[in-house]
Amino acid sequence: MKQAKIVRKNPAGMPSPVGNYTHITKIPRNAELYVTSGQIGVDRNGIIPEPMNEQIKNTFDNIKTVLHSEELTSENIIKVNIWATQKIDWDYLDAKWDELFGRNYPAMTIGYISELGLPEIKIEIEVWAAKV
Repeated sequence: MKQAKIVRKNPAGMPSPVGNYTHITKIPRNAELYVTSGQIGVDRNGIIPEPMNEQIKNTFDNIKTVLHSEELTSENIIKVNIWATQKIDWDYLDAKWDELFGRNYPAMTIGYISELGLPEIKIEIEVWAAKV
């Protein structure tokens, strides 16, 4: 019997992704699904720094902590939603993204919106994961 695993792919006939994501992520039957609340750039002391890149760094640290709490890794991530209130420094975010994923990217959606839950929050990242 074949070992069930999460499969990421870009179907033939589709344009290549315009960023670091995959068009389709397939989750095998009977996988456990994990949905996180949006993670924000708050640090361990409860402080939300002003600079966007510091918020991005803290957000990725918080994502790793949430994943670790359930014995999950980036391999388990199937979908990411990113919401930002100001222009993202893509070179910085992509570097953090590659630290987390390498080149095995999940499905992703990015949206710019006027505000998030608190006025000082500039970015929020929601993660969906599955364990097979």
